[in-house]
Amino acid sequence: MRKDWKLDPHLYSHLIDLALAEDIGPGDVTSEAVLPPDLCLRAHIVAKRAGVIAGLPIAEAVFRRVDPSVRFTPRVEDGAQVEAGTVLAEVEGPSRSLLAAERTALNFLQRLCGIATLTRRFVEAVAGTRAVILDTRKTHPGWRALEKYAVRTGGGQNHRMGLYDMVLIKDNHIAAAGSITEAVRRARTLYPHLPVEVEVKNLDELREALELPVDRIMLDNFDLETIRTAVRITAGRVPLEVSGGVTLERVAQLAATGVDYISVGALTHSAPALDISMEVIGEVTSPPPTRPPPLVKTA
Repeated sequence: MRKDWKLDPHLYSHLIDLALAEDIGPGDVTSEAVLPPDLCLRAHIVAKRAGVIAGLPIAEAVFRRVDPSVRFTPRVEDGAQVEAGTVLAEVEGPSRSLLAAERTALNFLQRLCGIATLTRRFVEAVAGTRAVILDTRKTHPGWRALEKYAVRTGGGQNHRMGLYDMVLIKDNHIAAAGSITEAVRRARTLYPHLPVEVEVKNLDELREALELPVDRIMLDNFDLETIRTAVRITAGRVPLEVSGGVTLERVAQLAATGVDYISVGALTHSAPALDISMEVIGEVTSPPPTRPPPLVKTA
């Protein structure tokens, strides 16, 4: 796994606790009624469709949070491209614990794999050009760090993480400030250490922005011919980003114009979940030692 794909557990441990509390509540009544407390099982987590894997460490953390005695053995790494039927991981432990953790673990995994898979498709569509695929802030509340991690595993790059790590001057900021020039002046005065990007909506605004100390210019909802013109006018002086209405069907055309970045909100707000399931493959004779006590009672 690449170092830049690593995700600090502190960024998702609270989400796991919330998700388990939501799902398990006071207890898994079905498993408590049906399964004997000493039954231990082995199961495979299987990709039902082809895709890019992201989130296995989080799935493992879910099982371990439910019951530290559960053994979770990854069979692939995050970032791997897999075919349908691939075993992603093997889990072994008390049956009640495995089934209590199953849905929450798969929810995290399916969502993140879906984002990574869609990102990879966009990245492959612009291969051979200079364009870099970026995500946006259009993420599920509370899940931003996870979803942007999935974008990285799919081969994309992250735009700003939030409103705090980059100045992005958009149309409403410009309208309130009175002009692009004044908005950039204020931003550079207050936050001289941060990168500054400005959004433009036509070629006149592009020309104004090119005379200012900005690090990137966003071409918002430009048509293809106007993008080509913008690239010629800019002549490499400032990196250009295209945003708005980007789809898989047209992203290659956008990349061919010579822009540097293409931001795609759909990576995180519209990626379909990858179909993944947990399949029990048999019993195991004895449970591994449990320490500390499991979240789900086994007796």
